[in-house]
Amino acid sequence: MTFEPESLGQSRSGLAEALRSQRKRAGKTQTWLARRCNMSQTKVSNIEGGKLTPSLVDVEVIIEALGTDGPVASEILAVARTANTEWQDHWSSRRRGLEKKQNELATLESVSTEFRFFLLSMITGLLATPDYVRASIADVPGDQSKTITKKLERQQVLYDSSKSFTFILTEQAVRWPLLPPMAMAMQLDRLASVSRIPNVQLGVIPLGGHIQERPLNTFTVYDRRLATVETGTGALILRDHRDVTAYLRDFEAYERFAIFGDDCRELLAEWSMNFTRQR
Repeated sequence: MTFEPESLGQSRSGLAEALRSQRKRAGKTQTWLARRCNMSQTKVSNIEGGKLTPSLVDVEVIIEALGTDGPVASEILAVARTANTEWQDHWSSRRRGLEKKQNELATLESVSTEFRFFLLSMITGLLATPDYVRASIADVPGDQSKTITKKLERQQVLYDSSKSFTFILTEQAVRWPLLPPMAMAMQLDRLASVSRIPNVQLGVIPLGGHIQERPLNTFTVYDRRLATVETGTGALILRDHRDVTAYLRDFEAYERFAIFGDDCRELLAEWSMNFTRQR
């Protein structure tokens, strides 16, 4: 099965229909299937009605219970994998209004407790100064004041001691001169300040030595259940446990090359001073 962003919505309804058809083909009731799969009958009903997108594990359990195998099982699992993926393109987000995207992120942050950010090329909004936030969306037409305000409001989540944050930034992400030198120096000072929050770990990967890894994208993992992957034209939202686990492994690999604590703050201070000298 090839991946087409516009097919994602169709895949959810197609998955519901496929699972419903397989149950009927097997001559089983929803009650029987629920009992066999250790699920509630309501959950089975919601899956077959397209109200609930089942995880890959749920689908594997259901098709095994129904005796579905061979090419049909492979196709259903492929559809399930696509159904657990969401594509959000930048143009649609801009048409809806970027402040709505900020509300969605705030909701996701409110229900998550463990955050892992890998920042390849830019500083994320949770760590940004107002000037950096403004510059990061400067190419978006119209009045962005509400979006900027919402981005800055979201930073309060960093002070929620019930949550933990790990940020890994490449040297490129930290030093990319999105702002004039003095404003960049202030942004780096902001990173050093955030790194002192007790429930925040902030590390930098210097561009030196030998790094075997080859990062391709900025990504964030929320708890161990969802990953978002940034591309040049949008973001992938991944819920398949195999995808999320793959990004967790990647994060752990990059974490081994990152410098944290006082050593990190020393680097940030050095780079900040370099910007100051460019006045």
